[in-house]
Amino acid sequence: MANIKIERLNHTFMEEISNILMTEIKDEDIKFVTITGVDTTSDLSFAKVYFTVLDEDKKLSTTEALNGASHFIRGKLSERVEIRHTPELKFIYDESISYGEHIEDIIEKINEKKD
Repeated sequence: MANIKIERLNHTFMEEISNILMTEIKDEDIKFVTITGVDTTSDLSFAKVYFTVLDEDKKLSTTEALNGASHFIRGKLSERVEIRHTPELKFIYDESISYGEHIEDIIEKINEKKD
């Protein structure tokens, strides 16, 4: 039963953090960020927020900017989501999309060699 609560909170956090980034943040580096997932610990003390950016070259600067703004984002999140304790946020670049593209390229090369 706790897992369902955590999953629901993860989804809510993902939506609300996306809304906060679109409407409340003034930093241009953070404007074009896509939140791909949130993983909250069972005791609700920490949340890993996974994101991607359109420009791969800006992933390091965007990670630093997001982690620098995490206290502001956490404050806004606590205003929007009614829970007793809002977890600390750590932003992590989501490598799964680029990894998936890499696997797709490998599969295409294998199929070209068969033809």
